[in-house]
Amino acid sequence: MRSSSHRPRKRFGQHFLHDPRILEKIVSAVQPQENDFVVEIGPGEGALTRRLLEKTRHVETIEIDRDLAARLRQENIKVHEADALEFDYSGFPPGARIVGNLPYNISTPLLFHLARFAQRVRDMHFMLQREVVERMVAAPSTAQYGRLSVALQVRFRMQKLFTVAAGAFRPPPKVESAMVRLVPMEGAALREAEATVFDQILRRAFSARRKTLSNALALALGPEDYGALQIERGLRPEALSPAHYLRIARYLSGKEEGR
Repeated sequence: MRSSSHRPRKRFGQHFLHDPRILEKIVSAVQPQENDFVVEIGPGEGALTRRLLEKTRHVETIEIDRDLAARLRQENIKVHEADALEFDYSGFPPGARIVGNLPYNISTPLLFHLARFAQRVRDMHFMLQREVVERMVAAPSTAQYGRLSVALQVRFRMQKLFTVAAGAFRPPPKVESAMVRLVPMEGAALREAEATVFDQILRRAFSARRKTLSNALALALGPEDYGALQIERGLRPEALSPAHYLRIARYLSGKEEGR
């Protein structure tokens, strides 16, 4: 293992994965092929990057830390020195494969951002805080089910792959981690107008998850709309499936276009 003099920076949420067994386990889960176009978010010191480059010819990275970016470039690794939260992933070729040990302090907003590019990627594999992964894959009417669950489940098939102990990182985080796979679902693309309404509905619903739908979505849906949607207005937001929320967004978007 290469020695490192880089001090992890708290403002970037840096926890460098150093356990060779876990690194190999990630590569085994991703199964990169020679001609794959792989994008790694947050390569850090390049431990995973180097293993990916042993399997595929084309790996590009996104790194916000300029010191780490400079070190990676010294190894002829392609680096986009940028904030992953603001990066436009549509510039990569269709079918790109995105991987990364995501900074835990921005993981949820980053997942929402990446969801916008679901139809342009082949798959995504991320190391995240275990609790976040459990929210991602949560079923309706469970404590973990929420806005993140719905926003991702309408776009991806997701699978929690394995958990990782804190000792696999430098410095060790205060939480357990987990690896998750996201594969875009065919036909799940939302038109821009639908996506805007969908996001608005989720924000309203899950900011008032203890209220009934008729109260949480009072500004969006009237009594007659629930009949048209065949949804019980007395349910709580957490009881609705992702398909229900997608139906509501498309219904409201259609009403807007019909005006």
